Amino acid sequence: MLVRDLAWLVALAEHEHVTDAAAILGVSQPTLSRALARVEAELGARLFERLPGGVRPNPLGELVVEGARDVVARYERVVTELASRLDPDSGVVRLAFLDSMATSLVPQLLRAFHEEAPAVRVLLSQEPAHDMLRDLTTGAAELAITSSRPEGDFGWLPLQHDRLVLIVPPTHRLKRRRRVDLAEVAEDELITTPVGYGFRSLVNDLLAEAGIGMQVSFESGDLATVEGLVAAGLGVAVVPEQLAGQTGSVGLALTTPRARRTVGLTWRTDRPLAPAAARLRDFVASLHR
Repeated sequence: MLVRDLAWLVALAEHEHVTDAAAILGVSQPTLSRALARVEAELGARLFERLPGGVRPNPLGELVVEGARDVVARYERVVTELASRLDPDSGVVRLAFLDSMATSLVPQLLRAFHEEAPAVRVLLSQEPAHDMLRDLTTGAAELAITSSRPEGDFGWLPLQHDRLVLIVPPTHRLKRRRRVDLAEVAEDELITTPVGYGFRSLVNDLLAEAGIGMQVSFESGDLATVEGLVAAGLGVAVVPEQLAGQTGSVGLALTTPRARRTVGLTWRTDRPLAPAAARLRDFVASLHR
């Protein structure tokens, strides 16, 4: 059964005359009569009583017409919302990003984009990288700001390069050092993100390069929380340099040149982006040429 047939059914119930309803709908009277017969046949019930002066829904028809009104109204809302989302000037963009970008890169980009396209709505979600890739695949997110280039059908636009540093408590034995090797804290307890997070993989690679393994005492998906735990004296951590010292931890440069991460914008390339999302991507690209 087509939504159009339901809409015609509603119009017929409102006007109670096949010829008048057909004229208002811009169709012929036989076409409307066939649509009514088709709906009645599909539902297996007579819905309208044919009267000398027109037609009128019977009790079963009133039930169906009430449901048809709901379906037609919902469909019209969907069409309106879809048109809005597909409008590059007033659509909707779903953007996922890393927690560590919440107070720096993301606000800067969105402030500039809002000046460029004030009517575009951006729906934000803070997620770990593996959740972002899932959401990009399912369509729950259209764009994502993450810390490593995904493999497969993903576009990639580098946005910034972060230096990674070791942070220690303010009472730590190495607090006055300017540069350290990770091997020097091999016996310390490590605070880091959970297994499966992209940042945890970066830290594990650095530990492997240093030839050490460290006991993990606490895990948090929020790097700001990791920094707070270090400041409280509960262990050491590797974090992006901009997070060091936020609540009292001490940041120390690492000797390895690999202590870096690249943050970038990514999206699926095996399907077209909605116009508003493409506009945000292109705007961000224009800022980083």
